[in-house]
Amino acid sequence: MKTRSPAPNVLPGFGLTMGYTIIYLSLIALIPLSTLILKTAGMGWGRFWHVVASPRVVATYELSIGASLAGATINSIFGMLVAWTLVRYRFFGRLIIDALVDLPFALPTSVAGITLTAVYSANGWLGRLLAPAGIKVAFTPLGVIVALTFVGLPFVVRTVQPVLQELEPELEEAAATLGASRLQTFRRVIGPVLLPALLTGFALAFARALGEYGSVVFISGNMPMRTEVVPLLIMTELEQFDYQAATAIALVMLLMSFAMLFLINLLQRWSARRHAVR
Repeated sequence: MKTRSPAPNVLPGFGLTMGYTIIYLSLIALIPLSTLILKTAGMGWGRFWHVVASPRVVATYELSIGASLAGATINSIFGMLVAWTLVRYRFFGRLIIDALVDLPFALPTSVAGITLTAVYSANGWLGRLLAPAGIKVAFTPLGVIVALTFVGLPFVVRTVQPVLQELEPELEEAAATLGASRLQTFRRVIGPVLLPALLTGFALAFARALGEYGSVVFISGNMPMRTEVVPLLIMTELEQFDYQAATAIALVMLLMSFAMLFLINLLQRWSARRHAVR
């Protein structure tokens, strides 16, 4: 009696797919990153520290990281509200708003920067309304936060939205039946389910904002020690043909990004494990 051979898989076996995976990741990520490290290693520890710890570079670190954290935090709050509105309510224009969420993905970052600068400048539509209150957005650190919030919004919305779609409304109705208030329902029923997705969206928005260049370069004004971000400083060093200084600054930002993402992944695992225990 002949045994039936298993049906062939659509994709090749593990060995071949693993080989393609390693080659692809090496060409796209590992080799460029290793080149960055090797280029920086040739400058010596003394010059490396002199470059990455100079007052101008430290000021760009503070602005880039601080503005990225602020933008990701704002998106975590309001992005969740946008996702909640799109999932839980049906209203006229919902599909248009849902499409507008992806606008930062499709819009060239330079176009976004020019548009935000025109809108928030002293003579812009929103800038002229904020000026009497003493609020200046364009060419200030606040403008950097606005630009980074704009580019990071889709990451939070699109990460939280599928989780909300799978969350059954019956759980909220059961909590209300048992006497829970809306705040208690959100804190004990909805919050634990949404937290891993919110952390993921926060991490993606933060990582996207940290390396943003096109939308920030116009609205920031590029003033050293005040509104200059790290990607712009790296471009400045490259234009001056100081490749080692540019790679040194980029390496520090890379290590900071890895540390932040590692911390957020730990928080995600802790949140998922805590939710599973419950």
